[in-house]
Amino acid sequence: MSTKSSISKQPLFSLGQIVATPALLRHFEQNQVSSWHYLQRHVTGDFGDLDESDKAENELSIERGFRILSSYLIAGEKVWIITEADRSATTFLFPSEY
Repeated sequence: MSTKSSISKQPLFSLGQIVATPALLRHFEQNQVSSWHYLQRHVTGDFGDLDESDKAENELSIERGFRILSSYLIAGEKVWIITEADRSATTFLFPSEY
């Protein structure tokens, strides 16, 4: 299944409340990482290190109101950003915290 590129400069969905786990916040602080760059990528359709199937699932999720997942390698660690299906919250976390 091929997927169209949905990378856009405009937000594709609402983020709701933006939160992060304590461990993730420490990681960003220790490595002087700003979350905004990754949040911008997430909300504009650059879902990071996902395979084509997961990217296609995200495109469907945007259209139908399901959960949206992005994955990025940030300062040597895999980080997930998950926007809830009801768009009430977007969470930064490590996969091990899911």
